[in-house]
Amino acid sequence: MKAHLYLLLLAAGFSAASQTSSVAELLTLLQQMWEVMARDSQNLRIETPDNINDVNCISTIFEGTEQLKTNPALKKFSAFFQKFERLKPFLTPSIEEGKCDTERRHAMIFIGKLMTFIRKALKARR
Repeated sequence: MKAHLYLLLLAAGFSAASQTSSVAELLTLLQQMWEVMARDSQNLRIETPDNINDVNCISTIFEGTEQLKTNPALKKFSAFFQKFERLKPFLTPSIEEGKCDTERRHAMIFIGKLMTFIRKALKARR
């Protein structure tokens, strides 16, 4: 019985460690994406939530991430987009969305807010 409990705890620990590792990797990739967009001359504008803490803005964040995915300058970050897709269920609250106040802003600002969103959403899940 103790062995089974130990194995369960060990498995849970590995799962939590891999999620933490994935988050750290996501944030590192986002920082690299931010640096690419800082040098990008296209001046991509993305609908960005005014308040990243507003639960009504989850779909806006996901739509903005899709816009980033289609940007040619960010094609080399496919690993980020794949990992982000796997983490979406952990980032999505189980509530209905309402109105989200947004503004078209530079992609660098969106990426910065996306980093904050991921940190806060996953910290709240722990």
